[in-house]
Amino acid sequence: MASALLQIQDLKVEYHTEDGIVTAVDNLSLDLNKGETLGLVGETGAGKTTSALAVMRLVPAPPGKVISGRVLFDGQDLSTLKAEEMRLIRGNRISMIFQDPMTSLNPVMTVGRQIEEAVELHQKMDNKTAKARAGEMLKLVGIPAARAADYPHEFSGGMRQRVGIAMALSCNPELLIADEPTTALDVTIQAQVLELMKRLRTEFGTSMIIITHDLGIVAEACDKVAIMYAGAVVEYGTVESVFNRPLHPYTRGLFGSIPNIAEDVERLTPIPGLMPDPTDLPYGCRFHPRCPMAREICSTQTPAISTPEDGRTVACMIYEGLVPGYDTEEKA
Repeated sequence: MASALLQIQDLKVEYHTEDGIVTAVDNLSLDLNKGETLGLVGETGAGKTTSALAVMRLVPAPPGKVISGRVLFDGQDLSTLKAEEMRLIRGNRISMIFQDPMTSLNPVMTVGRQIEEAVELHQKMDNKTAKARAGEMLKLVGIPAARAADYPHEFSGGMRQRVGIAMALSCNPELLIADEPTTALDVTIQAQVLELMKRLRTEFGTSMIIITHDLGIVAEACDKVAIMYAGAVVEYGTVESVFNRPLHPYTRGLFGSIPNIAEDVERLTPIPGLMPDPTDLPYGCRFHPRCPMAREICSTQTPAISTPEDGRTVACMIYEGLVPGYDTEEKA
């Protein structure tokens, strides 16, 4: 695709632990076009963060290892770059907002100095210009420039998250990866952070990947959504198509677990069971032990990627026509 900024092709990541081999990401393939925002959704342990770390080439080794696949950024295979070449891209052309801003910020350096370091390294700015840039970035995220002299512990959780966003955006990256950017923030600060990210996309044309388990955030800020389960993408499409007509039983289960103010129901319908043990994944479809539509074939055969609609992909036997008597139009 000529407009594709990021292409993930058949990515597989494993962690080798004392309990066995954990397949954290299994044959992940995704495209992200320039200026788009992709939501990566799934339960804890689905492989969302590991996917992002693989893009950044930050998977901890050991125990983690990228087994196969490619990550193409603007047509360049990141796996072929030397460590020094990757450092010039990481934090400059690709930035990441980590899930816990307190642990991702250096506690013994002022927040201003941490932003200054990034622009001095990647933008080759002198110290005076870098100081001015740090103040500008803090103001951009709603923090007075004078607070550049403060340390991370002097900020609230929401303000630390804003500092993380300011640092990530200080070099005007082409791709921003945000890992649970609103976790542990109150709803008012959540709304401010999301509004900020949407404004940055509009003003700077930044492409984004937002990792979250909150479908409301995806509806608010994303163009496309990929639903992950046990290391694999089970459904992918535009936000409008997936939200209006979810196809995979897991996706429908996620929506069934969310209150809907337009419907009068006494109880929600949670997904039964728990995520599988990553060291002992079930045979066949990984979701079949929890799936209300599962048939015998689901426990013996891994579903292929089907394209039931233009721009939609889903990994389910139903859409391969292997579940007889199932009306996809009626049930979807």
